[in-house]
Amino acid sequence: MQVVLVAAVVAGCAFFAYASGREQAKETAARQARTAALAIADSPSVREAIRTPDPSAVLQPYAEKVRRDTGVAFVTIMSPDRVRWTHPDTDRIGEKFLGNTAQALRGETFTETYTGTLGPSIRVVTPIRDGGRITGLVSAGITVERVSSQVRAQLGALGLTAGGVLALGGIGTYVINARLRRHTHGMNAAELSRMHDYHQATLRAVREGLLMLDGQRRIALINDAGRELLGLEAGAVGRRVADLGLPTPLTGALLASEERVDELHLTADRVIVVNTRPVVGGEQRGTVVTLRDHTELQALSGELDSERGFTQALRSQAHEAANRLHTVVSLVELGRAEEAVGFATAELELAQALTDRVVGAIAEPVLAALLLGKAAQANERGVELVLADDSLIDDGALPATLPPRDLVTILGNLIDNAVDAASETVTGTPNPKAVPARRAAVPGRSARARVTVTALAGEDELLLRVADTGVGVDPDDATEVFGRGWSTHGAGRGIGLALVQQAVHRNAGTVALDHGPDGGAEFTVRLPLAIGNRTTHTLKEDTA
Repeated sequence: MQVVLVAAVVAGCAFFAYASGREQAKETAARQARTAALAIADSPSVREAIRTPDPSAVLQPYAEKVRRDTGVAFVTIMSPDRVRWTHPDTDRIGEKFLGNTAQALRGETFTETYTGTLGPSIRVVTPIRDGGRITGLVSAGITVERVSSQVRAQLGALGLTAGGVLALGGIGTYVINARLRRHTHGMNAAELSRMHDYHQATLRAVREGLLMLDGQRRIALINDAGRELLGLEAGAVGRRVADLGLPTPLTGALLASEERVDELHLTADRVIVVNTRPVVGGEQRGTVVTLRDHTELQALSGELDSERGFTQALRSQAHEAANRLHTVVSLVELGRAEEAVGFATAELELAQALTDRVVGAIAEPVLAALLLGKAAQANERGVELVLADDSLIDDGALPATLPPRDLVTILGNLIDNAVDAASETVTGTPNPKAVPARRAAVPGRSARARVTVTALAGEDELLLRVADTGVGVDPDDATEVFGRGWSTHGAGRGIGLALVQQAVHRNAGTVALDHGPDGGAEFTVRLPLAIGNRTTHTLKEDTA
């Protein structure tokens, strides 16, 4: 098709050039004949020769000389009554001129194509004036055959030129097509179109995020899942990664020149797994990035950890219950029935008191179960979990738009961190990120480690507060505790508070860190209960 198009263009240009050249040749012939005729008509020697008794004797040699010098086919000088005084064929002298002379006799110079004794010719006829009187006529012309022969000569050159252009166009088309096929791996236009359709359908169908960056770290391609995972708008293509407003660790991973494998990163609302691979072909041409949503899996992992801890606490309690049961049985066998009853009653009262307190204050079953489970875990580690006296969540106080899983994520991670911090006062394990002034007091503290939880649902917001008797958080770290990787317990930890912040953001809430009344850290979460106020916030809008 490209060769046909080139051939059609060349043929069209050649035809136009031929037609234009033919018309130009006719115009040139007419100008040449007009110049010769006017020059003869204005010659004084011609006017003098007409006055002689035999004008042909003088005018015939003069006319032939002019004809040869100007290159016209004929020069005919005649009387006003059209009798020839000159002619290339001397036998025609004295005969009548074949052609029109009416306009010339009126004093006009005109051009016409007429068939005379020499065949069809382009001729010019003009009057010869002598003192204002027309004493003769001059006709000079070029035969159409001569004009056609000139055009045919030009047409040969034009044909060679057109053939050369066509050959050059064909070779250029072949070279460009071969190069294009190398770049497209041999696929033609139809195959590329079909591949594009499959490509677009695949990008929309795949649930993983796909991101392609060019060599300048601009987004060259991103699918719908990638935009959703990164929280980007539809016009993200062409923007630089550094200008997307993503968290700094995630931006660094996307801009890295080396390969990244299964790195865990946080956005404002999600936990995503990032894999990157540079595209290298002699030079780095860009990067291919895949994104997997790890939010649900991370939440489930947290719930699984809580269930595992709860199971371990139940196993430990079962072991303790067996010991206590053996004690009661032994007391009965020793005949100390009253002491056995007192011992069993005291243990039941301690266990039932917390259950009654939680169930009576917290009507939300998910939170109640979480608190009971965390209380058992804390007790196993020597930490007392206390529900504040002002805690109260009535049945139906929490809207359906507030996911129970987010509540578990927020309260569960805060309690786990508080229990870890409070348990250090029991074990005396030093905390490298604790408040410096309080580290020395940790081993010698005699008060029992305690975590106090407040859960209060008001008219407009849900308040969740967790305070511990630990050593607190260094004020210099207050702005970093919610970042991924911050932990006082070494590598592999530090995602709990980041998940808390994420869940708070998803529900348009706030989370704040302060010093607790017992000297440790106190985290306060406020979640709006009005449905209309629940929007998704970004990390930049975090008031914590």
